[in-house]
Formats: sequence, structure tokens, C-alpha cells
Amino acid sequence: MPVITDISGLSKHLKNYSDADNQQSETEISNIACVSGIPGINSFKNSFWTARQRQASSIHEVSYRACFKPQLPRFFIDLLTDPGDYVYDPFTGRGTTIIEAALLGRKVISNDINPLSRILCESRLLIPGIDETQKRLLDIESERETISDFCLPMFYHPETESEIVNLKNYLERRRVNKTEDNIDRWIRMTATNRLTGHSPGFFSVYTLPPNQAVSKESQIKINEKRGQIPEYRDTSALILKKSRRLLKNIGVNEKELLLNAGKSSVFLTSDAGNTPEIADNSIKLTVTSPPFLNIVQYAKDNWLRCWFNSLDEKEIAKKITMSATLSSWCVAMDAVFKELYRVTKPGGWVAFEVGEVRNGKIRLDEHVVPLGVSQGFECAGVLINEQNFTKTSNIWGISNKKRGTNTNRVVIFRKNE
Repeated sequence: MPVITDISGLSKHLKNYSDADNQQSETEISNIACVSGIPGINSFKNSFWTARQRQASSIHEVSYRACFKPQLPRFFIDLLTDPGDYVYDPFTGRGTTIIEAALLGRKVISNDINPLSRILCESRLLIPGIDETQKRLLDIESERETISDFCLPMFYHPETESEIVNLKNYLERRRVNKTEDNIDRWIRMTATNRLTGHSPGFFSVYTLPPNQAVSKESQIKINEKRGQIPEYRDTSALILKKSRRLLKNIGVNEKELLLNAGKSSVFLTSDAGNTPEIADNSIKLTVTSPPFLNIVQYAKDNWLRCWFNSLDEKEIAKKITMSATLSSWCVAMDAVFKELYRVTKPGGWVAFEVGEVRNGKIRLDEHVVPLGVSQGFECAGVLINEQNFTKTSNIWGISNKKRGTNTNRVVIFRKNE
């Protein structure tokens, strides 16, 4: 369908929505009560996308806590942009919006104050060949030195830890010497995603969940409870195995689209409320999901990933917005919306995904609408996508209609021309 250019067209599309197979289902429309009393804001509730619709690319399959499905950004990118437009995410995370935009032929700008985000995202735009990766791993292993001090015996077999430390030291030398290339970055990204998990596909002994590292003390207790001792895992073999899985449905065309986006991409590690590197009136669409009210402790969850990548998790934690109260969260997001208004093109859009937090007692969309409107945006409404919980969600103790939420709530804004 043609790209939607105005709010009335978007409202009509959401009201009369039919999926890619032209299966129409009734959209439930209601009015939301914003905290500032802004009238006339509609919510549109339907199954606008599911995990089955337009199966997501294998290149998205990296572990990272608190991320949305690729079908979410694809829905808005297809609907509101043309190829060549700039798509932006100020809270990039694992890079779902950026990768999906690249696969759709859009240009991308990424920002996340956590430098792990760039490590996870940039390398999947500039993909090396499997043969190149294999050769580089062999070269790295051939130079390995034996280590005598083992710091992580609760996670790794001594030989596995030796391989990890060797890889860590090699990548750090390349970074410091400014000789790190796309092959190194791919290996760094893949290894970062294999550090800990719950299957033999990870470097570590069994641990949960796969997208964060428990503390050393907690892992010792897990080992004792399960009666397990870390077994040897071949890190090079696992990196290659994961590489093949990531690329299993990336053909020549997809790789070219990712490469083209990678050549013009911009990666920032700035406060989302202060991004002077992005030009005024340059972004056609922002699709993002901000951190929510201390729900996810990003730096704490990623301490082992930070160690492997020679990052200071305590310094990162100081910079990440983790508001303890709703009022402080709104203050931080107000600055973000001010910056988004500056960088958004006239006629451009913002899709701001929020959730129901604290067991549904707080609906952030009701607070987000006034923030965007106060900065000059017009609110097009709130899209509520119905979905079932994934296996990962069930691991976290969340079940349908019992704990947490089984919807995406996306507040949609437009900058008037």
C-alpha cells in the first residue's frame, strides 16, 4: 500500500486493518484518559502483527533483555516511510529497529548510551564471510597463551576460560591499536552473545536466563543445586555455529541491503535528550522503546558482557536512565521528546512503544501523550497490539492476563508540515 502521510489516513488504516494475507479483523476503538486531560486521543486495539506474520530474519537472533519483536518496527517502517528515508532509534538496545530498517532499504541512525548496543548492532550491518571468520578464529587461537589465574570457574571450564581470555585480549589490542575490522567486530558480537546461557550452544555451564549474567555467587548456588561442573566448550566452533544461524536466511540481496545501510549508518552513545550529531529535520521515522522505571537493570545484567568487552559497567550504570519514580521518568522523557521534535522532518513520525508497568497500575502511554504534545507533536493515537507471551516471557514468570502485560502499547506522533 502507499505510504501514509497524514493522521486521518493512519486512523483509517488502523480502523479498517487487514493483515498481509488480507485477513480483516475488527479493530476496537476507545478513548484514552491522558493525565493532562488532552481530549480526543483514540486507542486502536487489534492483532496488528504476530510472530508468524512476515517471519523475522535470522539476523535478529541475538540475546538481549527487554526488546520488542522485529514485526513491530517493520509495521511502522512499511506504513510510514519510503526506501532511502532515515529511521532512528534513540534507545537502540540490540538493534531491532535499526536492522529491520536496513533490511527494508532505509538509512539508519542509532543511539544508545550503553556501548554494548553498538557492539551488538553495527557488526550485523557489515557482515563478513563465514570463511573469513573461520580463518580469523584460527589465527587468534594459534597465538593463544596459557593463563594461570582463573576468575570465572563457576561459569567456564579452565580451557574454555583460557580461550575466552585470549579472545578478549586479542580484541582489546585490535581496538586500542585501531586495527579492528569488520571480521573482528563480528566475532566480538557473536562471542558476546555466547558468554552465558542454558544450552550447550553457549560457552558457560547451564545458567538462566540466556540474555543476562547472574552474579558469581548466584552461579555457584546454581551449580551446587544442579550438581554440575563446567564442561569444556569449543569457543571457536560455537562462534561459527552461531554465525551460521544468524545468516541462515540472509541471501545476497539482504546482505547488500544491510551493507548499504551500514555504509551510511551513524552510531551514537549519547544521552537521548542531547544528540547534536543529528541534523535538524532529518528523521522520517523514530521507532523506539525507552527504559521503564527501574524494571531492567541493564548494567547489572550485562556485567560479564562488559568484562569481555573491557567496559566499565559501573560508569555505564551512572549514565543510563533508570528512574525510580514516574515523575523523574517523565522529566527524562520530556527532554527526549524535545530532541525528537528537533530532529524529526516536517511530516515525519514517532512510534514510542511503552508498557503497562507495576502490574498494570501505571499505563505510561497516558503520560507519554502529553509529553509529545507539549513539544509540538500531534498525537495520532495509541496502537495496542494484542499478542501471546513468548517462551522467554514464561521463563520470567509472566503468563497471559496474570502478570505483566500481553500487549504492545505504541503512542504515535506526527510533526506537522
